[in-house]
Amino acid sequence: VQLQASGGGLVQAGGSLRLSCAASRRTNSNNAMGWFRQAPGKEREFVATIDWSGSRTQYSDSVKGRFTIFRDNAKNTVSLQMNSLKPEDTAVYYCAVARGSSGSYHYEDYRYWGRGTLVTVSS
Repeated sequence: VQLQASGGGLVQAGGSLRLSCAASRRTNSNNAMGWFRQAPGKEREFVATIDWSGSRTQYSDSVKGRFTIFRDNAKNTVSLQMNSLKPEDTAVYYCAVARGSSGSYHYEDYRYWGRGTLVTVSS
């Protein structure tokens, strides 16, 4: 399975971006998906996850209330709507397909990873 993330770019603080991630084939409709990010010099961190049905979501405290994760199983995609962006949101964002159907914030619970898309938020 290949994952292709898109939608990153440069935005001013307070602005919005929407990231999208498409899977190469229909293998993740029964799997949870998630977004992680890695800022320069830092560890990769959990951002958001969504279960297989799209009915349950979890967010890191740092993005809760500003980011929304959603999926379209018919199109085999997962997206991350990011509002009220802050400079500390600057990172490479990765989408991933989990091993199971429930969402998870554990890095090791994910099987497939996309290449990442860079989000830069200027102050």
